[in-house]
Amino acid sequence: MSSSRRMDHMTWPEIEASKSKPVIVPIGSTEQHSQHLPLGVDAMIASHVSEDLAERIDGIVAPTMNYGYKSKPLSGGGPLFPGTIDMNGVTVINQMHDVLGELIADGFTKIVVMNAHFENEAFIIEAIDLITRETKGVATIVETNWWDPLPENVVEQVFDGLVFPGWALEHAAVTETSLMMHYEPELVHMDRVIDEGNVTPKAYVRYPVRKGDVPDYGGLATPAGSSAERGKLIVDACIDAVADICATEFGE
Repeated sequence: MSSSRRMDHMTWPEIEASKSKPVIVPIGSTEQHSQHLPLGVDAMIASHVSEDLAERIDGIVAPTMNYGYKSKPLSGGGPLFPGTIDMNGVTVINQMHDVLGELIADGFTKIVVMNAHFENEAFIIEAIDLITRETKGVATIVETNWWDPLPENVVEQVFDGLVFPGWALEHAAVTETSLMMHYEPELVHMDRVIDEGNVTPKAYVRYPVRKGDVPDYGGLATPAGSSAERGKLIVDACIDAVADICATEFGE
């Protein structure tokens, strides 16, 4: 992506001249992703997808929010592993609220929040709701997760020859591993994969979280069959779908 689309690479006069463009706010997490992927998976995917979207819709990209809400044990289980840095829900709400408020105060009226960490969404929506009330809806704000707009036939293509375990277990598994192979292949260590198949999800959540609630290697479902090609399928479909959403919601 051209650095001229990254807000942190732009000068304030360049920002001033870009206020009529859509601005994309990526948000992820810093959380364990098994032993073959780095802690920054969610933030990196959010950043890259946002940059690709900005190229498509002539937008700019705000600095990525690298911290997210706590994962439940069987959708990530980050707190059981060193390096995970989780925020309380109110912190996620407040940070997103303040970022959106600043963008709106600067004159942006077309905003996309691109989320890549499942547990963030309720807190993002709360922030969007609050800032929309406060600013009387002057900005149109679209929120999505990269996986939500994927057509069913694309999910089937991505898992061609594989078994889709459901999105809750797709943590450091085929989709995230494939996306990282597409975007950051040097950070993927397939030689370190520990594959013990898919865990069986519980129908409840219990606290305190205990050692053993998540397999000790950190994975929830098998990453076997991951590839950069599958990652590109996901990206292309996501960008197509979100670009269409933006065209509809922003009236372009």
